[in-house]
Amino acid sequence: MDVVSENRCFGGVQTVYKHRSATCGVDMTFAVYLPPDAEEGPVPVLWYLSGLTCTHENAMTKGGFQEHAAEYGLALVFPDTSPRGEEVANDEAYDLGQGAGFYVNATQAPWKPHFRMYDYVVDELRQELPKVQPFSGAHGITGHSMGGHGALTIALRNPGLFHSLSAFAPIANPTQSDWGRKQFSAYLGDDEAVWADYDATILLGEKGWKGDILIDQGTSDQFIDLLRPQALAEAMASRRQPGVVRLQEGYDHSYFFVSTFAGDHVRWHAERLHNAGRA
Repeated sequence: MDVVSENRCFGGVQTVYKHRSATCGVDMTFAVYLPPDAEEGPVPVLWYLSGLTCTHENAMTKGGFQEHAAEYGLALVFPDTSPRGEEVANDEAYDLGQGAGFYVNATQAPWKPHFRMYDYVVDELRQELPKVQPFSGAHGITGHSMGGHGALTIALRNPGLFHSLSAFAPIANPTQSDWGRKQFSAYLGDDEAVWADYDATILLGEKGWKGDILIDQGTSDQFIDLLRPQALAEAMASRRQPGVVRLQEGYDHSYFFVSTFAGDHVRWHAERLHNAGRA
């Protein structure tokens, strides 16, 4: 585990790490924010999964999460969105290849050898975190756009690993969207039954979630037709899933939107994670 950078931030420490990933077969970079409370003992962890074209750095520098995490005593984890490097397959399009891992385990060439972001987040990086700092057993997960899709699908498929769940403008129904069908066909092949494991709307309808869910979506989001928040809201209503889809008037898809509501999400997760830690 190599330290790439380390900076004091709101009384805590923001660190970027690099390590060799056995899952992805290349060096991977991720960031961890430790709040001041981490100096006194283990703290809960909030995972943030980023969207298309992002690295670990975008939300770390633009999301505004650290101030709120310091206040509420949460650690933050910012993984990358895909494997990277000359040996890693790529595409000229911004929404496929490097920067667009979609948090799946690819089964098709040329993506299969490296694009295993689902296993990387669920298994490998979670096992690597104790090398950084001892954390409590309470983990929450959130994300934006493609990362919101990742947060929802990973939590819904692994309810034993996460105690709280939210998302910012997630790609909510990718099997019915051009932000999904294109990538799933490339990464997973043409069997749409396989795609269902990576569709939050389908998973929620089949499995539900053990707690409540917080979703924020801007009404002026330029990609709202690709995100399909209405499908997720309908699935929540049909299943009578506790939670809320908040339509935020005038907000778009940018980090200005994310940073505006970052405090709400951190506080929301903190309430659930600290209670989980006392259970």
